[in-house]
Amino acid sequence: MNSKRQPLPPLPNDEAAERFVAEADLSQYDLTGFAPMRFEIEPKSSALHMRLPTSLLEALKAKARAKGVPYTRYVRMLLEADVA
Repeated sequence: MNSKRQPLPPLPNDEAAERFVAEADLSQYDLTGFAPMRFEIEPKSSALHMRLPTSLLEALKAKARAKGVPYTRYVRMLLEADVA
């Protein structure tokens, strides 16, 4: 195995990514920047409305921004993790 791993090539679309994964030896690439990702597939059929202190909402929004997700999705992720 090569001790120096190469960066991933640009993958401009889904087809290119699928072809790359099917054909490439991924052990030769630097995958250290990868992080698990969740895909939201289940439809959202109910709503939750609640009042929060502004400081709490701003803190939630800041955490969501740091994670790169919308704050409503971040709140949903917190709820899902708690009930799992």
